[in-house]
Amino acid sequence: MTHIKTPADQLRALLATGDLITMPCCFDALSAKLIEQEGFALTFMSGFATSASRIGEPDLGLMSYGEVLDQARNITDAISIPLIGDGDTGYGNAMNVRRTVTGFAKAGCAAVMIEDQLAPKRCGHTKGKEVVGRDEAFDRIRAAVDAREAGADILILARTDARHQHGLSEAIDRAAKFKELGADILFVEAPKSVEEMRTLCAELPGPKMANIVEGGETPDLSPEDLKEIGYQIAAYPLSLMAAAMKAMVECLQTMKAGQPRDDKLMNWADLRNRIGFDDYYKESERYASSRRDG
Repeated sequence: MTHIKTPADQLRALLATGDLITMPCCFDALSAKLIEQEGFALTFMSGFATSASRIGEPDLGLMSYGEVLDQARNITDAISIPLIGDGDTGYGNAMNVRRTVTGFAKAGCAAVMIEDQLAPKRCGHTKGKEVVGRDEAFDRIRAAVDAREAGADILILARTDARHQHGLSEAIDRAAKFKELGADILFVEAPKSVEEMRTLCAELPGPKMANIVEGGETPDLSPEDLKEIGYQIAAYPLSLMAAAMKAMVECLQTMKAGQPRDDKLMNWADLRNRIGFDDYYKESERYASSRRDG
């Protein structure tokens, strides 16, 4: 019998190559499909972009666990590449973290991110964020790892936002402890310079993720530079959302002005194909009851 790789297995295999993984982030099933169609091997469900697209609100802890999990299921149903889910602070105490990690695994996520922000969390590149104390931060990752060890087939992406409030040294110390507790991937949010990026990559073991927010606090380096510094995943959480919003606003402004908009639109045939109409029609030909003329 052929062994089918689970999403977690797929991600482990990607990490084992040692190559830098460029990871555009999605916010719904369609954006995730486009990422896969363009040949990317991994995506992440951006909390910022998902909150904006699903509830039309900023990423300030307004979405519930159930809403986030539902969005993750929609995405994993639509793609075959691995998805990293955004588990925020775990939605409560350590026992809630265990439930969150188990839920994301059952939803088909390859990994789940758990962070040390004070709830309700905030986008890592916006004002007002704070972190919990060390003991609570470590308990969250300990609980996440316990859920994995209890049978959840998922990797743990451990994030710290301590750089903003307590400095880089504290962020590195926390991340090192996260690794010691069993985290698979480390994410120190919002280093402010190339020197800080080099320092944290040199001092922390294992795979590390860079979070590149255009206009944010972290330098927007090339994939080659990020790999040389020591990162293995380069996440782009807002690129697709920002591109889509810019295109939609421009199209709306063109429509409002009564001007032609054809040059702003994907052509009808490509639109249908990327959404999946062509595949659907091809597969439905097997069933007489599903065939339609025209």
